[in-house]
Amino acid sequence: MLKIGEAEARAAARVIRSGELFRYGDAQPNYLGECAKFERELATKMGTKYALVVTSGTAALICGLVGLEVGPGDEVIVPGYTFMATALAPLALGAVPVLAEIDESLTMDPEDLEAKITDRTKAIIPVHMLGLPADMDATMRLARRHNVAVLEDACQADGGSYKGRRLGSIGDAGTFSFNYYKNVTCGEGGAIITGDRAAYERAWIHHDGGATFRAQAGDISVPFFAGWNFRMNEILGAVLRVQLRRIDGLLQKTRTHKRRLIEGLADHPRLRFFKHNDHEGGCGTTLGFLFEDEETARAFVTGLESEGVEASMLIDSGRHVYSNWEPLMQLRGSYHPSLDAFRRPENAASQARYTPDMCPRTLDILSRAVVLSIQPEWRAADVRKRVRACRKAADALARR
Repeated sequence: MLKIGEAEARAAARVIRSGELFRYGDAQPNYLGECAKFERELATKMGTKYALVVTSGTAALICGLVGLEVGPGDEVIVPGYTFMATALAPLALGAVPVLAEIDESLTMDPEDLEAKITDRTKAIIPVHMLGLPADMDATMRLARRHNVAVLEDACQADGGSYKGRRLGSIGDAGTFSFNYYKNVTCGEGGAIITGDRAAYERAWIHHDGGATFRAQAGDISVPFFAGWNFRMNEILGAVLRVQLRRIDGLLQKTRTHKRRLIEGLADHPRLRFFKHNDHEGGCGTTLGFLFEDEETARAFVTGLESEGVEASMLIDSGRHVYSNWEPLMQLRGSYHPSLDAFRRPENAASQARYTPDMCPRTLDILSRAVVLSIQPEWRAADVRKRVRACRKAADALARR
């Protein structure tokens, strides 16, 4: 959503001229570079003790699950509507993803979530899709009742909140994505936040295969293990610091635009908005409608397009719809059989099964859902144009 501007260019240039491109500098004990400063600033803004910046939202999910000690023999519940990475992250660690239905908020349905919890469930990943908060009260209540960890996927909701708390800070840990299409962007990146010191240390070790050689290693109490390499560099860390300072002001604009769109459309009898778990806390980056059937939804999109307004059908989003996740549908969890969670002996007792029609309510909702993106740079005239277009397209539905 956000654009890279002159402030980001100056920040990147400053780092390039300094010659300090590696986040650990020359390994001085007290070195505090751009990535470390961003982590401090992110933790402060999100209200958590710890933050770790990594190379992508997928890396954040993997490291977050490591922090929660997820591995072979475990199941992780994810919604059937999310970017496929949410389900791939458990597979990367030898765990089995279990798919749950969404409800009309486009987030995980708490009732189906509870039905999917077994004695093998180690973690739940509620996803705040399209900047829309999941029902975190119900999610946390179920997680505590069943002694299950919660890793929030706020990759599409950087900066959002739920009942006054920042998304990502409510569960045991939370994750963000900073790729080009996100509210906070450096082109590609991610982060984990948590209040749990041990979870942070495990994520930190896993994100850096050279962790034992860092100056910070002396502060780590978790025994070192073989990690991967998801380290962020200082150029992107500097860009993220600029972006983070802008996020609240930009979301204030998108929320204002969304509120005005809703005010201009709320009285139309053919238009019904998505269910919201927190109107004020959502990022305001999308406006969504639910129709009685797919044919009507597609007719509405056609009507908007004829007025020069872009809109999309969520069922057409491909990689975000579980039935298109070929690695799951075909049970191919890794390139090598011994690394494949679906073939590991620890997972032999798992009852998880995957078919294209396994989450019928999710497919039904997505087939009737239409979304408009909201941009912070809009003017009042841009909002009015979309109100007129939506009303005209909805009026045409009534004449069908």
